[in-house]
Amino acid sequence: MKAIVVTDRAAGTAGMRLAERPDPDAARLAGLEGANYGDVVVAVHASGYTGDELEWPSTWIDRLGRDRTPSVPGHELAGVVTALSYGTSGLSVGQRVFGLTDWTRDGTLAEYTVVEARNLAPLPGDVDLVAGAGVAMTGLTAWQGLFDHGRLRAGQSVLVHGAAGAVGSMATQLAREAGAHVIGTGRATGRRAALDFGAQEFVDLDRDTLEDVGRVDLVFDVIGGDVQKRSAALVRAGGTLVTVTGPPEARPADGLAVDFVVVSDRAQLGEIAQRVRDGRLRTNIGTVATLDDAVAAFTTTAPAKGKTVIRVRP
Repeated sequence: MKAIVVTDRAAGTAGMRLAERPDPDAARLAGLEGANYGDVVVAVHASGYTGDELEWPSTWIDRLGRDRTPSVPGHELAGVVTALSYGTSGLSVGQRVFGLTDWTRDGTLAEYTVVEARNLAPLPGDVDLVAGAGVAMTGLTAWQGLFDHGRLRAGQSVLVHGAAGAVGSMATQLAREAGAHVIGTGRATGRRAALDFGAQEFVDLDRDTLEDVGRVDLVFDVIGGDVQKRSAALVRAGGTLVTVTGPPEARPADGLAVDFVVVSDRAQLGEIAQRVRDGRLRTNIGTVATLDDAVAAFTTTAPAKGKTVIRVRP
């Protein structure tokens, strides 16, 4: 099968290349001696990619800390199940699915991938496969940050950094649907998009004063650094700062600071898919490229607008 592989951590995206890799052994997978209990093989139709994946330790090592290069990056997918391993439940061969693969195993920038069935959810037939790959990680990250960790409720206020971006736009829409007052931030060029996605106010981080937004119940942070430090001071008593950038560099004086790594969740994926189906959640997909053109898509110097998705199959 064709796949994007990486072998040199220091090279970054310049070290990516298109290569031939062995197909998953479906016959072996189906037996007791096969791969992990509960795995499935998925023919990947579309794959998402996160820009800093090559900086993640899990891209280069397995669960036991052993080198696993050449490795296949990409952990967001939509595709069709082609084989089931022993012990798999809840999915069937030929079913359309979407979700996330394990961080420490080969990913989704390939024609086939092996993934634990529990990390996948059915993708309705009226949801495009590119859309499914485009909302798998972004939608789950927003959902878990807002509701699992941020405990957002109707009537509260939330400051969403990067509100026009791939994750921020999902958080903006979900928070607005939940009845929160949403203040989005970003560059001036993202103002229109952030407001279109549902932000009721917008802060230009280059020109406006962040502190002018006043106190908020929740900060959803995808930026870190100085912006995160200043945002911590805006969280009112009992509120929460949630970040995906690593351990918080600042904490609210009378609230919580939480950093988290997104996990796949079948029920949450189902909620996200339903919202895409009925128009309550709009995808935010920027570049769509083929697997043959994936390396060029990842190495472009143009500013990213939305999620980059690789269409692996027509």
